[in-house]
Amino acid sequence: MTRRFSWRGALIFIFLFACTAAGAAPLKEQRFIDTPTGIDWLARWERNITDDARNRYCDGERGEELGWRVSPFLNGFHSAYRATLDPRWIERLIDWTDSCIRRGVREPDGFTGWPKGDGGGGDSRAYSADSLLGEAMLMRPVVLMAQTIQKDSQLNAKYGAKAREYLALAESLFAKWDSSACWRATTNGGVWIVPAFGIDSATGGWSAGYTNRTTTGFTNPDNKENHIALWMLAMHDATGKAIYRDRAEHWFRVMKSRMKRREDGKYWVWNYWEPAGPWDFQTNGTPKHWIGVHPNGGYYAIDLEAIVCAYQHDLVFTRADLDRLIATNRDFMWNQSVENARFQRIDGEPPDPRWKNSPGLLWEALLPYDKTLRTIFIANHNPASWGGLASTPRFLADDNAGLHPSQP
Repeated sequence: MTRRFSWRGALIFIFLFACTAAGAAPLKEQRFIDTPTGIDWLARWERNITDDARNRYCDGERGEELGWRVSPFLNGFHSAYRATLDPRWIERLIDWTDSCIRRGVREPDGFTGWPKGDGGGGDSRAYSADSLLGEAMLMRPVVLMAQTIQKDSQLNAKYGAKAREYLALAESLFAKWDSSACWRATTNGGVWIVPAFGIDSATGGWSAGYTNRTTTGFTNPDNKENHIALWMLAMHDATGKAIYRDRAEHWFRVMKSRMKRREDGKYWVWNYWEPAGPWDFQTNGTPKHWIGVHPNGGYYAIDLEAIVCAYQHDLVFTRADLDRLIATNRDFMWNQSVENARFQRIDGEPPDPRWKNSPGLLWEALLPYDKTLRTIFIANHNPASWGGLASTPRFLADDNAGLHPSQP
């Protein structure tokens, strides 16, 4: 620390002490984005996302890759606007979103889609198909930005037409998947499935599986269900329509039912995938997918983002559930080293060589609820990483909004 900053800190302390002694309200804590670390993070993040955006994934990706390769940029643009209130990030989001929309095609049912030749999820090469996951991940930040625009009179005057266009498209895409029998009610809630049909490569119409679409398909893994539920919550927030909240709630009931307590109830653990109905079994009665904890910890970080969002919407999960998740990540998974933090698998099993560097991750969604996890994040975060495209501006925006606890 320089002498300049030492004197500045001392003067602030003296002033705060004097104000408190005099009965005056203390000054508001400095925003993280205005600290040297915050300024550095924002600059490094901006260079990284600007450089990486030159890849223009928005100009070519289809199917599920709309989610994995396009949405990190859209989430980054949206959160960057929240953090800085700089409208150029709105312009960036519009640029990328419009590029995707222009590439959409009209499908046999009249809806827009971005079909990909691998069946949307590696299920078949006899047809091309959309990806509900890809579209949900793509549209969530777009819907969030549309809501941001509509809530601000000045932004609405300039970008309101775009916001309405995007919300209309989002509602149309929901109608597409809903009418395709991709939502299935279960005994304890409901799930979204990957359909076993698409656009026939020879005829341009629906493939043979379309006829049996109400009974076939494959339930999405938990992380994909949670991405879709995040879209549903954004849709409800932007439109006020109950159906979106209801769909999210029904999935979260299923999600919570799959979570098991361990270590005398101190921690949570759950499988990556479980069957949800008869469509998830082969004709010989075996499940269509293996059942167990996934060795890639990134999938569980996605689950946590949705669980925390559900809690913030007063759906299914309670503060006691969050406290147990905090304990799982902080007390069980973490190696107890701040400067060189590492996280083990949620079940404590040895790392898989394929994901030796990510058997477990810091669950960033919990940062607003635990000072220790926030401290670990600040000490280890790389704002110029691929994951930082979305997480860096989100942290800065949430911190500005007072959603994070003060450092210990």
